[in-house]
Amino acid sequence: MSVYRMDLLLCGGTGCHASGSLEVKETLQKELTRQKLDREIRIIETGCNGFCAQGPLMIVQPQGIFYQRLKPEDIPYLVEEHFLKGRPVKKLFYKEPASAESIPEMNSIPFYAKQRLIALKNRGIIDPESIDEYIARDGYLAAGKALLEMSPEAIIAEVKKSGLRGRGGAGFPTGLKWELARQSPGEVKYALCNADEGDPGAFMDRSILEADPHAVLEGMTIAAKAIGAHQGYIYCRAEYPLAIKRLDIGIAAAREYGLLGKDILGSGFDFDVEVYQGAGAFVCGEETALMQSIEGKRGMPRPRPPFPTQKGLWEKPTVLNNVETYANVAQIIQNGGDWYAAIGTETSKGTKVFALTGAVNNIGLVEVPMGITLREIIFDIGGGIPKKRKFKAVQLGGPSGGCIPEAFIDAPVDYESITKLGAIMGSGGMIVMNDQTCMVDMARFFMDFIQDESCGKCTPCREGTKRMLHILEKITHGHGEPGDIELLEELSEMIRNSSLCGLGQTGPNPVLSTLQYFRDEYEAHISEKRCPARRCAALLKFEVDVELCKKCGICFKNCPVEAIAWKKKEPAYIDKGKCIKCLSCITNCPVDAIS
Repeated sequence: MSVYRMDLLLCGGTGCHASGSLEVKETLQKELTRQKLDREIRIIETGCNGFCAQGPLMIVQPQGIFYQRLKPEDIPYLVEEHFLKGRPVKKLFYKEPASAESIPEMNSIPFYAKQRLIALKNRGIIDPESIDEYIARDGYLAAGKALLEMSPEAIIAEVKKSGLRGRGGAGFPTGLKWELARQSPGEVKYALCNADEGDPGAFMDRSILEADPHAVLEGMTIAAKAIGAHQGYIYCRAEYPLAIKRLDIGIAAAREYGLLGKDILGSGFDFDVEVYQGAGAFVCGEETALMQSIEGKRGMPRPRPPFPTQKGLWEKPTVLNNVETYANVAQIIQNGGDWYAAIGTETSKGTKVFALTGAVNNIGLVEVPMGITLREIIFDIGGGIPKKRKFKAVQLGGPSGGCIPEAFIDAPVDYESITKLGAIMGSGGMIVMNDQTCMVDMARFFMDFIQDESCGKCTPCREGTKRMLHILEKITHGHGEPGDIELLEELSEMIRNSSLCGLGQTGPNPVLSTLQYFRDEYEAHISEKRCPARRCAALLKFEVDVELCKKCGICFKNCPVEAIAWKKKEPAYIDKGKCIKCLSCITNCPVDAIS
């Protein structure tokens, strides 16, 4: 067996793949072979490391050196300087923008400093395709404890004691859900995992599956023992090929090791898992629609009650939790419910994983204790807003969520506080918006998504969202009329109160939250035919204010169709005949000189 003096942990999540990590890996392997270092230095392709904005990323162990934004052309110099001569390459270190200070170690980088990893315990530090590496990090110890030492009632009691709530959106107590399924009569029961992540800007579940699939498989095995299920399904959208690949490898390895299948660990308990690929319908994230899809039917919600814990998949008692929920379970069983309950707030225990994206410097995947403030996530971890723009709002909960404005930037992040502000925790999408975001257009975007993804089964959602979208489009195109705001509010309440499933019931949330906090923007669009954020092209003149213009030529350099005339020391001029209203001049102007 080879003993390596150095491991190169190269991020291999979808984000880093997209930014070139596979090419970096290939070049790195060739260079190590050329320098005859391949027998003493090993490349390990991990899952998502979290800091997506800086990818491709690599950590050199055991030194803990953190390299970022690697390119194939960097590799020969890196191999020679660091791996041959022992001199880490400072120009490839992470630099904190505020100080321009080079930071060589990952844990010293502010992005990681305030995070608390439980669901993401193994992110970026193990090979997700190696069951041995998962086991070396205490993997499957909790499953062994649950199957060999604990009764189903004891497992449920520990999960209830932890205070774990479902991380898929609604926040229903996990232990109570398992208890209800346990108490439901029937020999056949099912444990399901919802990996049908469809919110715009969300990549939490995908990243967990890509980085640590066995954490989910172990959590599902424990849940199955608790409720008496012997078959499980992971419903994963087909747009996640890397997650599905690593899940399939993990399931095969677990079966080979006797950790799935018949008589697991000699306990007498049988449980197996199958991956079911969804076709990408957002509505299939709703639990009853998901089950309909697995049954081979069209994914459409059904009325409740009966609830899935009573009659779920094939009308058998069923527990459905999402990826992040299951990823917490093994550590709760291993460390105890009290350990988990000590993290977070009185009513929101543990940690929460967020996909931090939008107008923020440090786009990435973060896991933070419940009760942390929005300011800490967006400014301390996220690094604030790019280009010194002002923070305006943050969208939480995806299309079913709502916007929280700057006035509440110090609000704690927990289920109750976020709900009081008109948003929801959701599965963990967190989209940051700056002062160039039009809140009316943002509401239109999410309503367009909801209307497009409506399954059409119930009239309030099918027709109501279409009518709301039409009004929002009319307003953003400069044709808003008095009474439109009141009509939006009326339609919102009707849809919320009479839609069949959560998709329709929460669909109007982005409109209602923007009306609550940014009503003046709606009024400006309707009464003044003006977009305060200067994003609705139909309401803009595309003229340069010569008094404000700094004569820098940035708009000229960024125009894709050469519609801007500019000479040094002279203000710019926009030729409206050539202008395609792409907004690049407005977006890039440093002094907001274009109206």
